[in-house]
Amino acid sequence: MLLQEEIFEKAHYDIIVAGGGVAGVSAAVQAARVGKRVLLIEKSMKLGGLATLGLVNFFVPMCNGRGKQIIFGMAEELLRLSIKYGFGGTHPDFVDGKIPDEKLAEYKEAKKQPPRYITRFSAEIFALTLTELCKNEGVDLLFDSVLSRPVCDAAAGKIKLLGVVVENKSGREYYTADMFVDATGDGDLMFRSGIPTVERGNFHTFNSFMITLDSCRRALEKQDIESAVTGISGGGANLYGGGHPEGMPLYYGTSSDEVNRYIITNQLELLEKLKKTDRNSRNVVTMPGMCQFRTTRRIDGDYVLKESDAYKHFDDSVGAISDFDRRDFLYEIPLRTLVSRKAANLITCGRSAAGDGYAWDVLRVIPPAIISGQASGLACAHAIDEGVDICDVDIKRLQNKLESVNVGIHFDDADVPEVSDATIEHND
Repeated sequence: MLLQEEIFEKAHYDIIVAGGGVAGVSAAVQAARVGKRVLLIEKSMKLGGLATLGLVNFFVPMCNGRGKQIIFGMAEELLRLSIKYGFGGTHPDFVDGKIPDEKLAEYKEAKKQPPRYITRFSAEIFALTLTELCKNEGVDLLFDSVLSRPVCDAAAGKIKLLGVVVENKSGREYYTADMFVDATGDGDLMFRSGIPTVERGNFHTFNSFMITLDSCRRALEKQDIESAVTGISGGGANLYGGGHPEGMPLYYGTSSDEVNRYIITNQLELLEKLKKTDRNSRNVVTMPGMCQFRTTRRIDGDYVLKESDAYKHFDDSVGAISDFDRRDFLYEIPLRTLVSRKAANLITCGRSAAGDGYAWDVLRVIPPAIISGQASGLACAHAIDEGVDICDVDIKRLQNKLESVNVGIHFDDADVPEVSDATIEHND
């Protein structure tokens, strides 16, 4: 195909995934596992997105807070992969997805909350293992390639993507596909294709890693390499805005101006903190390789998940998830939060799934992002096989396949508390 710029089609794929965060990796790997030819486009030099580049190296709770694991599927697979060659590990009380009843009784008698199903991990080592995973599963990787623009056809009343133009060391390249996944985290592919989206601002947060003489001593004493690294921040606002400077505008990270305001402000603030410390006693190990924005732009989906949807079952659920910050709260991800009837062959996942308010936060963190990514990749494969638009896939067939790869479609009603005594735990 010839574009106006005389850029020729370089290759055609069954599915193109834009964005190599954990959601994009999950989409690409799952699609490849069912026999599809997949291209994963990543603008940086490593996979993992916020989990690696963004230094958010934490699998948040994948359980209900009462000793029962809720999130499985590829989220469990990638959690295990994240700690296979580096530090980290889940609590030993969890056995086959739950804490035994006798252990739970001990916590209750001691008037203590049971531990959560979580782990930290080495961001850099996890990135390496994600590359290996993709290559082993036959996913074609295109690093250091920035999504420039989509090429669309709207003649049939729906927006149909034909291909994407990317910019990299080879110049401009054009790739086509039958189906597309927007895993950019910022909804870039949707927005540029004309699919309705919604934006939200972000607080002043910029976390980096450093080592100090004290942290090195601690690591030696404990014989624990994880202890050698400690945190240092530019902006230090938390998930709920605590610590955000009074009067500072929120960061809407969907423009170059906003991205640069974020980077410059935070890097200079970090430097001012370092100037006040002994230069021979510490060193910055790494700063985030991407903006640590939590929510920038999402799809205005066929359904928008709300916080009040806790404990609600959906006929088109593609995965049961738990609230990462509150015990007991359970949700399901409707396929409709990942699609728009305005798009024939484009689906999203991860941070750009359709959630309102706090529900957007529930959807965006690592384990739910992986689950929505896995579902989006499989939905694309099914849409190709069925010869239908992405919104019209056979949902029962999709759910059956997801269940066969250990995704829990619906939460168990027995886990819904009569009266929730949920406690807020700031884990993010």
